[in-house]
Amino acid sequence: MSHGLQGWLKRPWFFTLWCVLATFGTYACMYGFRKPFTAASYGGAEAKAWLVTAQVLGYLLSKGIGIKVIAEMTARCRAPVLLGLIAAAELALIAFAMVPAPFNAACLFLNGLALGMVFGLVLGFVEGRRLTELFIAGLCASFILADGVSKSAGAYLLKIGVGEAWMPSTAGLIFALPLVIFVWMLQQIPAPTAQDESFRCQRAPMKLAARLAMLQRHGTALGAILLAYLCITVLRSLRADFAPELWKGLGFAGPPALFSQSELWVALAVTLANGALVLVKDNRRAYFTGLGLSLAGLVLALAALAGQRSGMLAPFPFMVLLGIGLYLPYVAVHTTLFERLIALTREKGNLGYLMYLADTAGYLGYAVVMMTRSAFPGREEFTPFFVLLALVLVGIAILGLLAATVFHVRFRHPEPRPVKACHQNV
Repeated sequence: MSHGLQGWLKRPWFFTLWCVLATFGTYACMYGFRKPFTAASYGGAEAKAWLVTAQVLGYLLSKGIGIKVIAEMTARCRAPVLLGLIAAAELALIAFAMVPAPFNAACLFLNGLALGMVFGLVLGFVEGRRLTELFIAGLCASFILADGVSKSAGAYLLKIGVGEAWMPSTAGLIFALPLVIFVWMLQQIPAPTAQDESFRCQRAPMKLAARLAMLQRHGTALGAILLAYLCITVLRSLRADFAPELWKGLGFAGPPALFSQSELWVALAVTLANGALVLVKDNRRAYFTGLGLSLAGLVLALAALAGQRSGMLAPFPFMVLLGIGLYLPYVAVHTTLFERLIALTREKGNLGYLMYLADTAGYLGYAVVMMTRSAFPGREEFTPFFVLLALVLVGIAILGLLAATVFHVRFRHPEPRPVKACHQNV
Protein backbone atom coordinates (compact mmCIF):
# COMPACT_ATOMS: atom_id res chain seq x y z
CA MET A 1 0.00 0.00 0.00
CA SER A 2 1.41 3.38 -0.98
CA HIS A 3 2.28 5.96 1.67
CA GLY A 4 -0.25 8.39 0.18
CA LEU A 5 -3.15 5.94 0.39
CA GLN A 6 -2.07 4.92 3.87
CA GLY A 7 -2.38 8.52 4.95
CA TRP A 8 -5.81 8.91 3.41
CA LEU A 9 -7.04 5.74 5.13
CA LYS A 10 -6.28 7.35 8.48
CA ARG A 11 -9.03 9.87 7.80
CA PRO A 12 -12.28 8.45 9.26
CA TRP A 13 -14.58 9.59 6.45
CA PHE A 14 -12.30 8.23 3.72
CA PHE A 15 -11.67 4.97 5.59
CA THR A 16 -15.43 4.43 6.01
CA LEU A 17 -16.17 5.14 2.35
CA TRP A 18 -13.29 2.91 1.24
CA CYS A 19 -14.45 -0.06 3.34
CA VAL A 20 -18.07 0.24 2.24
CA LEU A 21 -17.10 0.45 -1.44
CA ALA A 22 -14.61 -2.41 -1.19
CA THR A 23 -16.98 -4.82 0.54
CA PHE A 24 -20.01 -3.82 -1.52
CA GLY A 25 -18.13 -4.03 -4.80
CA THR A 26 -16.41 -7.34 -4.14
CA TYR A 27 -19.53 -9.22 -3.14
CA ALA A 28 -21.69 -7.56 -5.78
CA CYS A 29 -19.26 -8.73 -8.46
CA MET A 30 -19.25 -12.23 -6.98
CA TYR A 31 -22.98 -12.37 -7.71
CA GLY A 32 -22.11 -11.93 -11.37
CA PHE A 33 -20.63 -15.44 -11.21
CA ARG A 34 -23.50 -16.93 -9.22
CA LYS A 35 -26.94 -15.58 -10.12
CA PRO A 36 -27.23 -14.61 -13.83
CA PHE A 37 -28.13 -18.18 -14.82
CA THR A 38 -31.41 -17.89 -12.86
CA ALA A 39 -32.68 -15.36 -15.45
CA ALA A 40 -33.04 -18.21 -17.98
CA SER A 41 -35.77 -20.86 -18.03
CA TYR A 42 -33.72 -23.94 -19.12
CA GLY A 43 -36.81 -25.79 -20.25
CA GLY A 44 -39.23 -24.92 -17.49
CA ALA A 45 -39.55 -24.54 -13.73
CA GLU A 46 -38.86 -28.20 -12.90
CA ALA A 47 -35.69 -28.43 -15.01
CA LYS A 48 -34.48 -25.11 -13.64
CA ALA A 49 -35.24 -26.25 -10.09
CA TRP A 50 -32.72 -29.06 -10.42
CA LEU A 51 -30.06 -26.67 -11.68
CA VAL A 52 -30.73 -24.34 -8.76
CA THR A 53 -30.63 -27.32 -6.39
CA ALA A 54 -27.26 -28.43 -7.77
CA GLN A 55 -25.76 -25.00 -7.13
CA VAL A 56 -27.35 -24.82 -3.67
CA LEU A 57 -25.89 -28.22 -2.75
CA GLY A 58 -22.45 -27.01 -3.73
CA TYR A 59 -23.01 -23.81 -1.78
CA LEU A 60 -24.21 -25.82 1.23
CA LEU A 61 -21.15 -28.08 1.20
CA SER A 62 -18.93 -25.00 0.92
CA LYS A 63 -20.62 -23.42 3.94
CA GLY A 64 -20.08 -26.59 5.96
CA ILE A 65 -16.40 -26.68 5.01
CA GLY A 66 -16.22 -22.97 5.78
CA ILE A 67 -17.16 -23.52 9.44
CA LYS A 68 -13.59 -24.74 9.87
CA VAL A 69 -11.79 -22.97 7.03
CA ILE A 70 -13.20 -19.47 7.57
CA ALA A 71 -12.94 -19.73 11.37
CA GLU A 72 -9.22 -20.59 11.06
CA MET A 73 -8.35 -18.33 8.10
CA THR A 74 -5.44 -15.93 8.61
CA ALA A 75 -5.50 -12.38 7.24
CA ARG A 76 -2.70 -12.81 4.69
CA CYS A 77 -4.44 -15.73 2.96
CA ARG A 78 -7.83 -14.08 2.41
CA ALA A 79 -7.25 -12.21 -0.86
CA PRO A 80 -5.41 -14.95 -2.82
CA VAL A 81 -7.90 -17.61 -1.70
CA LEU A 82 -10.79 -15.32 -2.68
CA LEU A 83 -9.46 -14.73 -6.20
CA GLY A 84 -8.70 -18.42 -6.64
CA LEU A 85 -12.27 -19.36 -5.73
CA ILE A 86 -13.71 -16.83 -8.20
CA ALA A 87 -11.51 -18.21 -10.98
CA ALA A 88 -12.69 -21.75 -10.19
CA ALA A 89 -16.33 -20.57 -10.28
CA GLU A 90 -15.86 -19.06 -13.76
CA LEU A 91 -14.22 -22.24 -15.07
CA ALA A 92 -17.23 -24.19 -13.79
CA LEU A 93 -19.55 -21.86 -15.74
CA ILE A 94 -17.53 -22.38 -18.91
CA ALA A 95 -17.81 -26.13 -18.36
CA PHE A 96 -21.58 -25.68 -17.84
CA ALA A 97 -21.84 -24.38 -21.41
CA MET A 98 -19.83 -27.27 -22.84
CA VAL A 99 -21.32 -30.22 -20.96
CA PRO A 100 -24.71 -31.42 -22.26
CA ALA A 101 -27.81 -31.30 -20.09
CA PRO A 102 -28.64 -32.70 -17.59
CA PHE A 103 -25.03 -33.51 -16.72
CA ASN A 104 -24.09 -29.83 -16.72
CA ALA A 105 -25.89 -29.53 -13.37
CA ALA A 106 -22.67 -30.91 -11.86
CA CYS A 107 -20.89 -27.80 -13.12
CA LEU A 108 -23.26 -25.59 -11.15
CA PHE A 109 -22.55 -27.74 -8.09
CA LEU A 110 -18.84 -26.92 -8.53
CA ASN A 111 -19.70 -23.25 -9.07
CA GLY A 112 -21.58 -23.14 -5.76
CA LEU A 113 -18.79 -25.04 -4.02
CA ALA A 114 -16.29 -22.37 -5.09
CA LEU A 115 -18.45 -19.36 -4.22
CA GLY A 116 -19.75 -20.42 -0.81
CA MET A 117 -16.73 -19.18 1.13
CA VAL A 118 -16.43 -15.76 -0.52
CA PHE A 119 -18.70 -14.02 2.01
CA GLY A 120 -16.66 -15.15 5.00
CA LEU A 121 -13.43 -14.04 3.34
CA VAL A 122 -14.81 -10.57 2.66
CA LEU A 123 -16.29 -10.38 6.16
CA GLY A 124 -12.89 -11.01 7.73
CA PHE A 125 -11.52 -7.73 6.38
CA VAL A 126 -14.03 -5.54 8.27
CA GLU A 127 -15.28 -7.34 11.39
CA GLY A 128 -14.46 -6.29 14.96
CA ARG A 129 -14.53 -2.51 14.35
CA ARG A 130 -16.58 0.32 15.81
CA LEU A 131 -18.27 0.80 12.43
CA THR A 132 -18.64 -2.89 11.56
CA GLU A 133 -22.43 -2.66 11.21
CA LEU A 134 -22.06 0.06 8.61
CA PHE A 135 -19.45 -1.88 6.65
CA ILE A 136 -21.41 -5.13 6.71
CA ALA A 137 -24.63 -3.29 5.87
CA GLY A 138 -22.87 -2.20 2.69
CA LEU A 139 -21.75 -5.77 2.13
CA CYS A 140 -25.29 -7.08 2.63
CA ALA A 141 -26.76 -4.37 0.40
CA SER A 142 -24.60 -5.84 -2.33
CA PHE A 143 -26.26 -9.23 -2.21
CA ILE A 144 -29.73 -7.66 -2.15
CA LEU A 145 -29.13 -5.26 -5.01
CA ALA A 146 -26.66 -7.45 -6.91
CA ASP A 147 -29.17 -10.29 -6.95
CA GLY A 148 -31.46 -8.17 -9.10
CA VAL A 149 -28.65 -6.57 -11.12
CA SER A 150 -27.05 -9.93 -11.96
CA LYS A 151 -30.38 -11.34 -13.14
CA SER A 152 -30.96 -8.18 -15.17
CA ALA A 153 -27.52 -8.67 -16.72
CA GLY A 154 -28.39 -12.28 -17.55
CA ALA A 155 -31.76 -11.29 -19.02
CA TYR A 156 -30.07 -8.59 -21.12
CA LEU A 157 -27.49 -11.04 -22.49
CA LEU A 158 -30.31 -13.41 -23.45
CA LYS A 159 -32.15 -10.54 -25.10
CA ILE A 160 -29.18 -9.63 -27.32
CA GLY A 161 -28.77 -13.22 -28.46
CA VAL A 162 -26.36 -14.93 -26.07
CA GLY A 163 -27.49 -18.54 -25.64
CA GLU A 164 -28.74 -19.89 -22.33
CA ALA A 165 -25.73 -22.18 -22.01
CA TRP A 166 -23.07 -19.49 -22.50
CA MET A 167 -24.91 -16.63 -20.78
CA PRO A 168 -23.68 -17.42 -17.21
CA SER A 169 -19.96 -17.54 -18.09
CA THR A 170 -20.30 -14.45 -20.30
CA ALA A 171 -21.85 -12.55 -17.41
CA GLY A 172 -18.99 -13.69 -15.16
CA LEU A 173 -16.40 -12.27 -17.54
CA ILE A 174 -18.17 -8.89 -17.44
CA PHE A 175 -17.75 -8.77 -13.66
CA ALA A 176 -14.18 -10.18 -13.52
CA LEU A 177 -12.09 -6.99 -13.85
CA PRO A 178 -14.14 -4.91 -11.38
CA LEU A 179 -13.90 -7.76 -8.89
CA VAL A 180 -10.09 -7.80 -9.04
CA ILE A 181 -10.03 -4.05 -8.39
CA PHE A 182 -12.35 -4.34 -5.38
CA VAL A 183 -10.31 -7.22 -3.89
CA TRP A 184 -7.21 -5.02 -4.18
CA MET A 185 -9.13 -2.38 -2.22
CA LEU A 186 -9.91 -4.94 0.49
CA GLN A 187 -6.22 -5.74 0.79
CA GLN A 188 -5.43 -2.11 1.60
CA ILE A 189 -7.72 -1.98 4.66
CA PRO A 190 -5.54 -1.70 7.79
CA ALA A 191 -5.99 -3.94 10.83
CA PRO A 192 -8.40 -2.88 13.61
CA THR A 193 -7.08 -0.24 15.98
CA ALA A 194 -6.72 -0.65 19.74
CA GLN A 195 -9.83 1.49 20.13
CA ASP A 196 -11.77 -0.85 17.83
CA GLU A 197 -10.65 -3.81 19.93
CA SER A 198 -11.64 -2.12 23.18
CA PHE A 199 -15.20 -1.67 21.86
CA ARG A 200 -15.65 -4.97 20.05
CA CYS A 201 -12.99 -7.39 21.39
CA GLN A 202 -10.04 -8.52 19.30
CA ARG A 203 -10.88 -11.14 16.68
CA ALA A 204 -8.66 -14.13 15.97
CA PRO A 205 -8.73 -17.56 14.30
CA MET A 206 -10.68 -20.24 16.20
CA LYS A 207 -9.55 -23.83 16.59
CA LEU A 208 -11.98 -26.65 17.33
CA ALA A 209 -11.80 -26.36 21.14
CA ALA A 210 -12.73 -22.67 21.04
CA ARG A 211 -15.62 -23.32 18.64
CA LEU A 212 -17.05 -26.07 20.84
CA ALA A 213 -16.69 -23.93 23.98
CA MET A 214 -18.70 -21.11 22.42
CA LEU A 215 -21.46 -23.53 21.44
CA GLN A 216 -21.55 -24.96 24.94
CA ARG A 217 -22.04 -21.51 26.50
CA HIS A 218 -24.56 -20.11 24.01
CA GLY A 219 -26.02 -23.13 22.25
CA THR A 220 -29.64 -22.48 23.26
CA ALA A 221 -29.81 -18.90 22.01
CA LEU A 222 -27.70 -19.65 18.94
CA GLY A 223 -29.94 -22.61 18.11
CA ALA A 224 -33.03 -20.37 18.25
CA ILE A 225 -31.40 -17.75 16.00
CA LEU A 226 -30.22 -20.46 13.60
CA LEU A 227 -33.77 -21.82 13.34
CA ALA A 228 -35.11 -18.38 12.46
CA TYR A 229 -32.23 -17.81 10.03
CA LEU A 230 -32.91 -21.18 8.36
CA CYS A 231 -36.53 -20.21 7.68
CA ILE A 232 -35.60 -16.77 6.39
CA THR A 233 -32.82 -18.16 4.17
CA VAL A 234 -35.24 -20.61 2.54
CA LEU A 235 -37.72 -17.83 1.75
CA ARG A 236 -35.27 -15.19 0.58
CA SER A 237 -33.53 -17.80 -1.62
CA LEU A 238 -36.79 -18.94 -3.20
CA ARG A 239 -37.75 -15.32 -3.78
CA ALA A 240 -34.39 -14.64 -5.41
CA ASP A 241 -33.88 -17.79 -7.49
CA PHE A 242 -37.45 -17.95 -8.78
CA ALA A 243 -38.11 -14.24 -9.18
CA PRO A 244 -39.20 -14.59 -12.84
CA GLU A 245 -41.68 -17.31 -11.89
CA LEU A 246 -42.98 -15.27 -8.94
CA TRP A 247 -43.50 -12.14 -11.05
CA LYS A 248 -45.23 -14.21 -13.72
CA GLY A 249 -47.47 -15.88 -11.15
CA LEU A 250 -48.41 -12.47 -9.77
CA GLY A 251 -49.51 -11.47 -13.27
CA PHE A 252 -46.83 -8.82 -13.63
CA ALA A 253 -44.36 -8.88 -16.52
CA GLY A 254 -41.79 -6.25 -17.24
CA PRO A 255 -38.35 -5.51 -18.76
CA PRO A 256 -35.08 -7.05 -17.46
CA ALA A 257 -34.57 -3.98 -15.26
CA LEU A 258 -37.62 -5.00 -13.21
CA PHE A 259 -35.48 -7.26 -10.99
CA SER A 260 -33.12 -4.40 -10.20
CA GLN A 261 -35.89 -1.85 -9.60
CA SER A 262 -37.61 -3.87 -6.89
CA GLU A 263 -34.35 -4.81 -5.15
CA LEU A 264 -33.10 -1.21 -5.19
CA TRP A 265 -35.90 -0.21 -2.80
CA VAL A 266 -35.30 -3.28 -0.65
CA ALA A 267 -31.55 -2.63 -0.45
CA LEU A 268 -32.06 1.05 0.43
CA ALA A 269 -34.52 0.38 3.27
CA VAL A 270 -32.62 -2.57 4.75
CA THR A 271 -29.20 -0.90 4.55
CA LEU A 272 -30.40 2.27 6.23
CA ALA A 273 -32.21 0.40 9.01
CA ASN A 274 -29.41 -2.05 9.82
CA GLY A 275 -26.58 0.41 9.21
CA ALA A 276 -28.15 2.85 11.69
CA LEU A 277 -27.46 0.37 14.51
CA VAL A 278 -23.83 1.45 14.38
CA LEU A 279 -25.03 4.55 16.26
CA VAL A 280 -25.93 2.39 19.28
CA LYS A 281 -22.67 2.19 21.22
CA ASP A 282 -23.82 -0.06 24.06
CA ASN A 283 -23.44 -3.68 22.90
CA ARG A 284 -26.33 -5.05 24.97
CA ARG A 285 -28.74 -2.38 23.77
CA ALA A 286 -27.60 -2.84 20.17
CA TYR A 287 -28.05 -6.63 20.37
CA PHE A 288 -31.64 -6.38 21.60
CA THR A 289 -32.40 -3.56 19.17
CA GLY A 290 -31.23 -5.87 16.40
CA LEU A 291 -33.58 -8.58 17.64
CA GLY A 292 -36.44 -6.06 17.75
CA LEU A 293 -35.70 -4.86 14.23
CA SER A 294 -35.65 -8.48 13.03
CA LEU A 295 -39.02 -9.20 14.59
CA ALA A 296 -40.46 -6.02 13.07
CA GLY A 297 -39.27 -7.18 9.65
CA LEU A 298 -40.96 -10.54 10.03
CA VAL A 299 -44.23 -8.87 11.08
CA LEU A 300 -43.96 -6.71 7.93
CA ALA A 301 -43.45 -9.88 5.85
CA LEU A 302 -46.58 -11.41 7.39
CA ALA A 303 -48.55 -8.26 6.58
CA ALA A 304 -47.33 -8.33 2.97
CA LEU A 305 -48.30 -11.99 2.60
CA ALA A 306 -51.74 -11.33 4.07
CA GLY A 307 -52.17 -8.35 1.75
CA GLN A 308 -51.27 -10.42 -1.28
CA ARG A 309 -53.64 -13.24 -0.38
CA SER A 310 -56.50 -10.79 0.19
CA GLY A 311 -55.82 -8.95 -3.08
CA MET A 312 -55.09 -5.65 -1.30
CA LEU A 313 -51.45 -5.43 -2.47
CA ALA A 314 -50.37 -5.01 -6.09
CA PRO A 315 -47.46 -7.21 -7.27
CA PHE A 316 -44.69 -4.59 -7.14
CA PRO A 317 -45.33 -3.31 -3.58
CA PHE A 318 -45.87 -6.91 -2.44
CA MET A 319 -42.45 -8.00 -3.70
CA VAL A 320 -40.78 -4.91 -2.24
CA LEU A 321 -42.45 -5.15 1.19
CA LEU A 322 -41.86 -8.90 1.39
CA GLY A 323 -38.22 -8.34 0.44
CA ILE A 324 -37.77 -5.70 3.14
CA GLY A 325 -39.49 -7.91 5.70
CA LEU A 326 -37.26 -10.91 4.95
CA TYR A 327 -34.00 -9.03 4.53
CA LEU A 328 -34.29 -6.96 7.72
CA PRO A 329 -33.70 -10.00 9.96
CA TYR A 330 -31.44 -11.73 7.41
CA VAL A 331 -29.10 -8.75 7.30
CA ALA A 332 -29.39 -8.08 11.05
CA VAL A 333 -27.87 -11.50 11.72
CA HIS A 334 -24.91 -10.51 9.53
CA THR A 335 -24.47 -6.94 10.75
CA THR A 336 -25.53 -6.87 14.39
CA LEU A 337 -26.69 -10.00 16.20
CA PHE A 338 -23.53 -12.12 15.96
CA GLU A 339 -21.15 -9.14 15.90
CA ARG A 340 -22.61 -7.62 19.08
CA LEU A 341 -23.01 -11.02 20.75
CA ILE A 342 -19.25 -11.56 20.51
CA ALA A 343 -18.58 -8.03 21.78
CA LEU A 344 -21.16 -8.34 24.56
CA THR A 345 -20.04 -11.72 25.88
CA ARG A 346 -16.31 -11.02 25.27
CA GLU A 347 -16.07 -14.34 23.48
CA LYS A 348 -12.74 -15.30 21.96
CA GLY A 349 -13.39 -15.86 18.30
CA ASN A 350 -14.59 -14.35 15.05
CA LEU A 351 -17.77 -13.49 13.22
CA GLY A 352 -17.05 -15.79 10.30
CA TYR A 353 -17.47 -18.90 12.44
CA LEU A 354 -20.98 -17.97 13.60
CA MET A 355 -22.04 -16.82 10.13
CA TYR A 356 -20.94 -20.10 8.58
CA LEU A 357 -22.83 -22.08 11.19
CA ALA A 358 -25.91 -20.03 10.26
CA ASP A 359 -25.38 -20.31 6.52
CA THR A 360 -24.86 -24.06 6.73
CA ALA A 361 -28.18 -24.41 8.55
CA GLY A 362 -29.91 -22.01 6.15
CA TYR A 363 -28.73 -23.61 2.93
CA LEU A 364 -29.35 -27.10 4.32
CA GLY A 365 -32.97 -26.08 4.81
CA TYR A 366 -33.14 -24.61 1.31
CA ALA A 367 -31.62 -27.74 -0.22
CA VAL A 368 -34.19 -29.92 1.58
CA VAL A 369 -37.06 -27.74 0.30
CA MET A 370 -35.73 -27.85 -3.25
CA MET A 371 -35.23 -31.62 -3.26
CA THR A 372 -38.63 -32.37 -1.72
CA ARG A 373 -40.62 -29.69 -3.52
CA SER A 374 -42.35 -32.25 -5.73
CA ALA A 375 -43.99 -33.73 -2.62
CA PHE A 376 -45.70 -30.45 -1.70
CA PRO A 377 -49.29 -29.91 -2.80
CA GLY A 378 -49.78 -27.05 -5.24
CA ARG A 379 -46.17 -27.00 -6.46
CA GLU A 380 -47.37 -26.75 -10.07
CA GLU A 381 -48.29 -23.12 -9.40
CA PHE A 382 -45.15 -21.63 -7.89
CA THR A 383 -46.56 -18.38 -6.47
CA PRO A 384 -49.35 -19.94 -4.32
CA PHE A 385 -46.86 -22.59 -3.14
CA PHE A 386 -44.38 -19.87 -2.15
CA VAL A 387 -46.95 -17.74 -0.31
CA LEU A 388 -48.27 -20.67 1.72
CA LEU A 389 -44.75 -21.84 2.63
CA ALA A 390 -43.80 -18.27 3.55
CA LEU A 391 -46.68 -17.95 6.01
CA VAL A 392 -45.53 -21.09 7.85
CA LEU A 393 -41.81 -20.30 7.87
CA VAL A 394 -42.21 -16.66 8.91
CA GLY A 395 -44.28 -17.83 11.88
CA ILE A 396 -41.55 -20.29 12.92
CA ALA A 397 -38.88 -17.60 12.52
CA ILE A 398 -40.78 -15.24 14.82
CA LEU A 399 -40.93 -17.94 17.52
CA GLY A 400 -37.19 -18.58 17.15
CA LEU A 401 -36.24 -14.92 17.61
CA LEU A 402 -38.59 -14.58 20.59
CA ALA A 403 -36.88 -17.59 22.20
CA ALA A 404 -33.42 -16.05 21.65
CA THR A 405 -34.64 -12.79 23.19
CA VAL A 406 -35.94 -14.53 26.30
CA PHE A 407 -32.70 -16.50 26.74
CA HIS A 408 -30.39 -13.51 26.53
CA VAL A 409 -32.59 -11.28 28.67
CA ARG A 410 -31.97 -13.80 31.45
CA PHE A 411 -28.32 -14.45 30.54
CA ARG A 412 -25.76 -12.79 32.78
CA HIS A 413 -23.27 -11.11 30.47
CA PRO A 414 -19.75 -10.32 31.68
CA GLU A 415 -18.63 -6.76 32.21
CA PRO A 416 -16.35 -5.23 29.52
CA ARG A 417 -12.71 -6.07 30.14
CA PRO A 418 -9.38 -4.74 28.88
CA VAL A 419 -8.52 -5.64 25.30
CA LYS A 420 -5.94 -8.26 26.26
CA ALA A 421 -8.63 -10.32 28.01
CA CYS A 422 -10.25 -10.99 24.67
CA HIS A 423 -7.18 -12.21 22.82
CA GLN A 424 -7.26 -15.69 21.39
CA ASN A 425 -4.20 -17.80 20.68
CA VAL A 426 -5.38 -21.31 19.95
